[in-house]
Amino acid sequence: MNKTQLNALFAWFDNYVEPFLVTDGEGAKNIRLKIKHTRKVCEAMALLSEGENLSEDEAHIASAVALLHDVGRFPQYRRWRTFRDSESDNHARLAIDVIREENILAGIAASEQLLIEEAVRYHNLLKPPAQIQSPTRQYINLIRDADKLDIWRVFVELLAQPPEERASAATLGLPELPGAVSEQCIAALNSGSIVPLDTITCFNDFKLLQISWVYDLTYATSRRILLERGYISTLAATLPEQDNIHEAVSKALVTLSA
Repeated sequence: MNKTQLNALFAWFDNYVEPFLVTDGEGAKNIRLKIKHTRKVCEAMALLSEGENLSEDEAHIASAVALLHDVGRFPQYRRWRTFRDSESDNHARLAIDVIREENILAGIAASEQLLIEEAVRYHNLLKPPAQIQSPTRQYINLIRDADKLDIWRVFVELLAQPPEERASAATLGLPELPGAVSEQCIAALNSGSIVPLDTITCFNDFKLLQISWVYDLTYATSRRILLERGYISTLAATLPEQDNIHEAVSKALVTLSA
């Protein structure tokens, strides 16, 4: 993939998302959230590409994956008014539908089209399929790390806003119960596991899930950026003051620093 082809994809994206902003105020706020997220994931991917010494061609493919990974979020929100896949459809599958319906990879080498599509298709799984091998796995791992780096940013910024100003779909409709937290979620984090999405019952549980993503980062560059930005400590500071939460978060930070 060359720079001209990549630039054409970015121009397509800008045109594609514009009509989704023609909606009510709350809808436009949620759509703007995903547009900004996409652009910030592209920025994170550029940092990863540089930090992990990707070639120019590899960096272009990685940028295309970053740009397209959440393109399914726009038709998802327009149809269901949610970003929660369990209440609508798998947004990664929807992204593949958009890519193919819009025929936006035409002219790009078939082997590179496959890399882009597979990375987009599998980026949101709890674990990528074991049979997926390099070089596809490289792009899956890159987008998973870049995506997390910006989701952490989204939620740190969200928590700094008054609840009434937050983009409603960003919290997946989870109730904000200041003192509530699931012991099952704490135990998963404390064991060094990813907190299962189906065990989450409130917004504090979702924070624990995001902290547990520390255990799913692939690249040293990602861990360095995360430490520099302080997202985990910021999220942890908004959780209830409990010894078992402090212990679980401390273990995650030690893993991140190792």
